[in-house]
Amino acid sequence: MQSTCNLISNTNYVRRVLIVFTLVTVAAFQPASGQSLVIRDLGMLPGGNSSQAVGINERGQVVGYSFDARGDQHASLFENGVVTDLHTLPGGDTLSAAYWINNRGQAAGYSFNSSGYPRATLFEKGQVIDLGTLPGGDNSAASAINDRGQVIGWSFDASRASQAFLFENGVMTNLGTLPGGYYSSAYGINDRGQVVGWSTASDNNEHAFLFEKGGMTDLGTLPGGNSSAAYGINNRGQVVGSSTTAGGDQHAFLFEKGIMTDLGTLPGGNKSAAYGINERGQVVGSSNTASGWQQHAFLFEKGVMTDLGTLPGDNQSIAQGINNRGQVAGYSAPDSSVWHAVLWTRER
Repeated sequence: MQSTCNLISNTNYVRRVLIVFTLVTVAAFQPASGQSLVIRDLGMLPGGNSSQAVGINERGQVVGYSFDARGDQHASLFENGVVTDLHTLPGGDTLSAAYWINNRGQAAGYSFNSSGYPRATLFEKGQVIDLGTLPGGDNSAASAINDRGQVIGWSFDASRASQAFLFENGVMTNLGTLPGGYYSSAYGINDRGQVVGWSTASDNNEHAFLFEKGGMTDLGTLPGGNSSAAYGINNRGQVVGSSTTAGGDQHAFLFEKGIMTDLGTLPGGNKSAAYGINERGQVVGSSNTASGWQQHAFLFEKGVMTDLGTLPGDNQSIAQGINNRGQVAGYSAPDSSVWHAVLWTRER
């Protein structure tokens, strides 16, 4: 577990344990369906220099974050050519992010409070609402929200151990860990209330879990692997994430009907992870390629993994969410310090 100091300074870790809309066609790629996917830069808040898109709903509303003119990171909504600042908790720090948005327009993420701690946050109708923490905790972050308004994420408990939580009807419930585990975090929830994430297990490694009907099930790993994490689940109960392999590499997986399937990598790559899945079973994520360490966003459908490419001049991209219309939200960058929120859309 990283220190609180590192957690506050590293927003990618907040994503991991807590992850100016310009309609200009810049590139097109051919997925297995025969339709092209066009990438568009979603831009950023006025004066900002970096943004990321993470979650997308069926209305095409996209959330993530953007830096503003002052260099502060704020949760942002990208919609109809406009980037809207979702702001931060009242009196709080200048740092917030939104990770998911449901079809009611409610977004979940985190915002730092006046004491300098990240807190699980609901962004709704112009309000920024602190969802609190588990008893005795001071840090928390929300990672997803379903159409029933159920929110999941992680919170420190009194022992400062990260614990997966479910928040509904004003109550935050500790989902616990796998047997023998100490830490856990929740990343995905469907409209049936099934929750996925990762938990340490009795072997001291992280394992993907499915929480349903009051119990947490270990989803295991790919053959020969020792760790895994689940990031998304659809209403059919299909789960996606990443797992180590027998060779020690990390590969994207699809878990369905008790079987974890290796989705492989883009040509020449050896590492991949899947972050989102829609009701049609289309999976998005990122994989490195033969070019080296840089990640490229992918779409996996009908047994084929397609490279979604990057904005012109960029060398890396990541896809985070996909809706049932096949719209994909993510980000593209020329390096690891400056990102642009992007949307891939299907065009015939």
